[in-house]
Amino acid sequence: MTSGTGAACQACRFYEDHVVNGGASRTDAGLCRFNPPVTQPDASGRGLWPVVTAQDWCGHFASDAAPAE
Repeated sequence: MTSGTGAACQACRFYEDHVVNGGASRTDAGLCRFNPPVTQPDASGRGLWPVVTAQDWCGHFASDAAPAE
């Protein structure tokens, strides 16, 4: 389901292409950089940015064309 307004993650200023371990970018997935990384259950584990699909959307959408604050 998409927002219907063109406010998909791939068009958001907080979306970053998701690069897999081999260094190739996945065209259908990205990282949401709006919120800080999510902590992991293992104390030695690194925090991870949420992985989203290019067509996902949320209420924090900000156009790539929006001026930086």
